[in-house]
Amino acid sequence: MAISTSFLISAGAADKASANGGKSPAKADSVDSIVLGMGCFWGAEKRMAAIPGVLDVESGYANGEVAGTYQSILGHEQALRAGKSARRNHAEVVKVTFDTGKVDLEKILIAFWENHNPTQGDRQGNDVGSNYRSAIYTHDDAQRAVALRTRDAYQGALKARKLGAITTEIAPLKAYFTAEEYHQDYLVKNPNGYCGLGGTGVKYPTAQAGASTIQPATAQAPRLDGKALNAERQLVVFEAEDCAFCRQFKAEVLDHWKSPVAIVRTLNPEPPTGWTLEKALFATPTIVLFEKGKEVSRYTGYNGEKARFWQWLGYRLLTPAQQKIAFEQGTERPFTGSNLDEKRPGTFVDPISGAPLFRSDSKFESGTGWPSFFNPLPGSITLHEDVSLGMKRVEVRSASSGIHLGHVFNDGPPPTGKRYCINGNVLKFVPDAGK
Repeated sequence: MAISTSFLISAGAADKASANGGKSPAKADSVDSIVLGMGCFWGAEKRMAAIPGVLDVESGYANGEVAGTYQSILGHEQALRAGKSARRNHAEVVKVTFDTGKVDLEKILIAFWENHNPTQGDRQGNDVGSNYRSAIYTHDDAQRAVALRTRDAYQGALKARKLGAITTEIAPLKAYFTAEEYHQDYLVKNPNGYCGLGGTGVKYPTAQAGASTIQPATAQAPRLDGKALNAERQLVVFEAEDCAFCRQFKAEVLDHWKSPVAIVRTLNPEPPTGWTLEKALFATPTIVLFEKGKEVSRYTGYNGEKARFWQWLGYRLLTPAQQKIAFEQGTERPFTGSNLDEKRPGTFVDPISGAPLFRSDSKFESGTGWPSFFNPLPGSITLHEDVSLGMKRVEVRSASSGIHLGHVFNDGPPPTGKRYCINGNVLKFVPDAGK
């Protein structure tokens, strides 16, 4: 379905906006549209739709030489990589229809430049392929002139920050296909979908206050100072505004943080100054573990799976012997684990989350070869039926991280009569202050 006239684009979009958008209809001669490629069209659609004066944003495919369907485009990209075709693939795009009486093309393009990284060629973050190319597809010479002028202005701002050359394709719109219905308004239908990080963090240079009507949070957030962080081991949570998963991670994990590993949050997608990321970020929240200023591991996305997050961190913090106990329900040999003879006043905590588990005044000498307690701290553990090894036992896990601690038996001392038989190697002892 080739598109050759801007009138058809504008008129059709105006009808859709009037029918579905709930916005005041614009006069026919004040409606214009432009087609923009910013990587995955889900995030692009959400960002561009937030601009006052935009009447409609539609996800689609443009300027390729293959069928305009999602499966065709994915299949053709594989063929291109395998060297089996030379035909050009479509780009994932959004068709932005706007009321020129309320917002001009320059402001639309300022938002375009600021809300994705136009220097990455055939990719956006971890989305790699020619279908994710940055692009501006115009319908007349006037649009092309604005596109080139804003590109040159933004290139100057990027150069000042020592970032690379813009790779955005600026060309006439030759073919356009509307994407499948399930792609339309995707993040409205799926509000817990991944939030795109959006942009380089560089503002458009000549924009006056309020000129750029949608600002990625990263453009406002300062970059973290690497010298102010823990050089040996530091966690950084890369977030974005309007990110449901970020809020969930904060509420379920960060608000209760007691782990010995320092952690900090940021809305800037760049690593702390003087530090390095292994690859670009593509979703939020992304939790990156840095050691000596270099990324050593990352955890991307969060959907309430606390045990999975703590396991990821645990594999970086624990020894292989500790990992076997914590994540494989292993057991240390009796009289070989740590903390067996620890009698100082203090608290035994989870070695990953740092959450308190047992106080030393509940510890007693059981003679079994494992640290034993008659009472855990309130809410610190969970109990689970264990029928492994041909026995019926009650397993003890840490409530915070979900790691395996040991088992509980009914042969303990008063007042509870319980014996929490715990592997000492998955306990960390924190003495009371001054002890």
